[in-house]
Amino acid sequence: MIKVLFFARYREQLGCSELQLGEEAGNTVSSLRQLLSDKGENWAEVMRHPTTLVAINQTVVSDDASIAAGDEVAFFPPVTGG
Repeated sequence: MIKVLFFARYREQLGCSELQLGEEAGNTVSSLRQLLSDKGENWAEVMRHPTTLVAINQTVVSDDASIAAGDEVAFFPPVTGG
């Protein structure tokens, strides 16, 4: 199982803060994005947005990063501040 988290406006847009997924999640960020995109238009919009950031176990990664059982994968919009 992996834990998938959604933060900030993505949590509100999807109406979901967390999912637990098994093998259906695939073994890369790219395959997870595709699985989640297939859940509907709002999901696809978040997963395909060019600035969506992804972290595995609190480390920002690219779409080709591997996902293993027990990992925590987080999707969040770019962070800004001042």
